[in-house]
Amino acid sequence: MNLHDSSTPPLGGVELLRAENLSHSFDYPLFENVDLTICENEKVAVVGVSGSGKSTLLHILATLLKPQKGSVNLLGSDIYSLSPKEQLAVRRYEIGIIFQFHYLFKGMSGAENIEIAALLSETEPDIELLERLGIEDLMQKRVTELSGGQQQRVSIARVLSKKPRIIFADEPTGNLDDKTAHIAMDAVFEHIEKVAGALFLVTHDERIAKSCDRVFRLENTRLERIE
Repeated sequence: MNLHDSSTPPLGGVELLRAENLSHSFDYPLFENVDLTICENEKVAVVGVSGSGKSTLLHILATLLKPQKGSVNLLGSDIYSLSPKEQLAVRRYEIGIIFQFHYLFKGMSGAENIEIAALLSETEPDIELLERLGIEDLMQKRVTELSGGQQQRVSIARVLSKKPRIIFADEPTGNLDDKTAHIAMDAVFEHIEKVAGALFLVTHDERIAKSCDRVFRLENTRLERIE
C-alpha cells in the first residue's frame, strides 16, 4: 500500500496534525520518510512489535522529541520552529499525553494530581468523568495507596481534565482489565468527539486499534495502513 495515499484521511476535514518526511534512528533506523495527516474527529492507531519505533514516533508528534529529519505541524504551526515558550504553551493547552507509565505525583492524592492539571490548563475537573472511570471514591487517597490500574485511570482523568484538542496515548490500557479498558477508551473517544479533536494511539490491543478510524503498522522503518 502506498504510504502517501494512506497517510491522508479518506474524507479530508479540518487538519489538526500533519507530519512530513519524518525519519529517526538510534543505534538503528526506526522509521524513514513517514507522512501522516490527522483531522478533527479522527482516531488513528499504530501497532507494531516492540522496538519498532512506535513510542518514538508518538514522542516526536507530541513535541517531546525533535525528529532528525522532517516536520510536524500541529494546529497550523510548525511545532519545531516555535520557541521553547511557545512549544510549552501548546503542550499546556492543546495536547494531552497518556503514557504507558502514569507519571503521577506520588506525594499527592489523586484529586490533587487532577486539580494541578486542570489549574495549569485553566479548566475544571469533570466529576462525572471520575464517576465513569470508577475512581470518584479514590480521590483523597495518595497515589502510592492505589493499584496500578487505579493509578492509570487517575492518569487518564488527569489528561482529559485538561480538555486537550489532541491526545497522544501510548499503551493507555496496559494496566487495565478488559472491562475497565473499554470504559476508559470510550471516555477518551467521547472527549475527542466533544472537542472536535484527534487521537493518536499506540497499542498492542488489536480490539482497541480496530475501534479507531485508521490503523497503521510501523514495521521495517515504514508506516503502512492496514485498516
